[in-house]
Amino acid sequence: MVKNYLKIACRGLLKRKGYSALNIGGLALGMTTTMLIGIWSYNELSYNKEFENYASIVQVMQSQTFGEEINTGTNQPLHLAPVLRNEYGDYFKHIVTSNFGGNQLLSVGEHKVSRTGNFMEPGITDMLSLKMLKGTRSALEDPTSLLISESTAKVLFGDVDPMGKTVKIGTSMQTQVAGIYKDLPQNSDFKNLSFIAPWELLNKTANFEERLGWGNNWFQVYAQLEDGANLNMVSTLIKDVKYNNIKNGESGSLKTKPVIHLHPMNKWHLYSRFENGINTGGAIDRVWLFGIIGIFILLLACINFMNLSTAKSVKRAKEVGIRKTIGSVKSQLMTQFLSESLLVVFIAFIVSCILVLLAQPFFNDLTGKTMNIPWESPFFWVFALLFILFTGIISGSYPAFYLSSFKPIKVLKGKLDGGLGASRFRKVLVVFQFTISVMLIFGTLTIFKQLEHVKNRSIGYDRDQLLYVPINTPEIVTHFDAVRNEILSSSDIKEVAASDVLNTGAYTTNGGFDWKGKDPNMSEEFNTLRATYGYGDMVNWEIKEGRDFSREFKSDSTAFIVNETAVRYMGLENPVGEMVKWGDNGSFKIVGVVKDMVTQSPFDQVKPMLFILHYGRFLNYINIKINKEGDTKSALAHIEKVFKKHDPESLFFYSFLDEEYAKNFVNEERTGRLASFFAFLAIFISCLGIFGLSAFVAEQRTKEIGVRKVLGASVYNLWQLLSREFVLMVLLSCCIAVPIGNYYMNGWMEKYAYRTDISWGVFVVTILGAMVITLLTVSFQSIKAAIVNPVKSLQTE
Repeated sequence: MVKNYLKIACRGLLKRKGYSALNIGGLALGMTTTMLIGIWSYNELSYNKEFENYASIVQVMQSQTFGEEINTGTNQPLHLAPVLRNEYGDYFKHIVTSNFGGNQLLSVGEHKVSRTGNFMEPGITDMLSLKMLKGTRSALEDPTSLLISESTAKVLFGDVDPMGKTVKIGTSMQTQVAGIYKDLPQNSDFKNLSFIAPWELLNKTANFEERLGWGNNWFQVYAQLEDGANLNMVSTLIKDVKYNNIKNGESGSLKTKPVIHLHPMNKWHLYSRFENGINTGGAIDRVWLFGIIGIFILLLACINFMNLSTAKSVKRAKEVGIRKTIGSVKSQLMTQFLSESLLVVFIAFIVSCILVLLAQPFFNDLTGKTMNIPWESPFFWVFALLFILFTGIISGSYPAFYLSSFKPIKVLKGKLDGGLGASRFRKVLVVFQFTISVMLIFGTLTIFKQLEHVKNRSIGYDRDQLLYVPINTPEIVTHFDAVRNEILSSSDIKEVAASDVLNTGAYTTNGGFDWKGKDPNMSEEFNTLRATYGYGDMVNWEIKEGRDFSREFKSDSTAFIVNETAVRYMGLENPVGEMVKWGDNGSFKIVGVVKDMVTQSPFDQVKPMLFILHYGRFLNYINIKINKEGDTKSALAHIEKVFKKHDPESLFFYSFLDEEYAKNFVNEERTGRLASFFAFLAIFISCLGIFGLSAFVAEQRTKEIGVRKVLGASVYNLWQLLSREFVLMVLLSCCIAVPIGNYYMNGWMEKYAYRTDISWGVFVVTILGAMVITLLTVSFQSIKAAIVNPVKSLQTE
């Protein structure tokens, strides 16, 4: 019987080629979309899972109270790891202090490369279960050793054996290669760990032990729990470690009420967002969002199959009647129709696999990932089988139930008209289809509107033609004035100033401030930016009150310039001239107020900020403003020449500040592109279904159209007649989709402190877009039916 069912199904597919193409094409597109989203979601959900100790690795987090907000981050003091080892060592296998990494210059003789790596304590190698190609994991116990990744070894040494070779880090730290490890997984938080250098090397070179206390949160701490240790229990035990040490006489502020807790590796990527001390999600939001979109798009494709199958029911009515008359029972007929749908789904799955392979380069570029179909995984094939069965049953269940329920007497007498109930059900499904499609269009437009709103935000300074060069040697700082003057000797250069952080990433914070009228219970926090003379002119900030730093005032070495938000934060009515005490650093006078500048995420509100005149070891970047009328290429050549003169051992690197600023929008732009891609597929799949239904309606009303044309109906009248029902269904979809979409998109935008309102323009564009798309889809079949010769139309019956 199964063989017979498949034979009949194949004949039916070949007999109705256009109908079959619509069914298979729609299902294939839906399955392709779902598979792509599934591969992407699997990649997100499997982040860090390739590490053997995945279940027991944690990162130590810290929450501190500033004003009425609790800020949570990974920054930790130098002394935290030793105290955890001494007092709570029984609960941990490894506790590792690490710097925050970043690009470092690696030199082998005259050969130099820039690579991302970290200075870390020895336990990291066992914690991450590094796969050593040469050397041993214990090599980091030697403070002159260096572990490099396989790809870094290739870049530095080519085919030469690197073991024992000398590698210089930066301009002064000499190390020897003691091991080579296999590159770490791309879907992990350590994917860019190209080298690991001993923590003690950095610690001694920078003299951290003597300089830093519990108030300097400059580092990260990773740990691995002992077998059987309960994460929540250990978090509770260690929560007051920092507070107690401050209380016992260490430097720092008790007002921030620091709380230490552990964040497990399985939450690093997907649950990285904290709001007011509470973990509120992160990338998991996008996984849920696109996962739901994938399911809905698959449902849209299944609905097409249901609608077209039930719409074509009249064509198969006699077949059902005859089968029932000669003894077929309902269950046999349902099995037959389900087997037909499973065959269609299987063919669609084969087509979708081909489409996924073709779409992979584009989709990888869209998502910024490198993903492949795991053909070799048994799990994939089990999932594929379940996927086919699920899609086949969902898409074929209602047609099978409906077709098998025909009464043979009515069918053979020719009294079946397709069923009013089935017609209504088809309309409900069409409304559902377009409701989902319109919601996706609405959501996509809202995402791009929010993105455009933030991009057009006034950032308070001029980043055009502004570039920065990292300072790799203290010699640059020591001779900064000479370097500055040499760079300014080119007429293409407008201004040069150094700073400790970039104007696009001023995340450095400080506390311990006191001023007249301050609430004694207030735990304050200010973002700080240290810079040299000329910084304000270079970024072209706007002085609202007072003045800029000036060489005419020697007292500016103990002066602050504050932003508008800081004035409100401090509650100062006349800020210029007010004195602010800063811990052991002395008292500073506020000499100016500048307009708020966006120096962090453009999606967040501006934070209270202090600008400090500084010449010294904290300077990390030289910022250079090129004249807008100048020759950029000539200016860059001149700047490179100056830097090579003063720092010949380092690679010359520069980046424009507008490029750094653009990085803030990468995730949102990616989300927007993905949403628009899926919205397009959803509307296209829905249009395939409505195209097939409109063709069926036109076919069913062939005689009516002929009679109306004979009686004088115009092409416009007939087009209106055939299109009206579909337009009304889509209009109803818009009425349902817009308020639902508005509710969910308002919830989505709440995660942004700086956000736009959803205007009526978005509603209007969404509705008009849906109506235009519907009319274009339906009009082809409507006009085609309307221009047919009425004599031919009347002859069809």
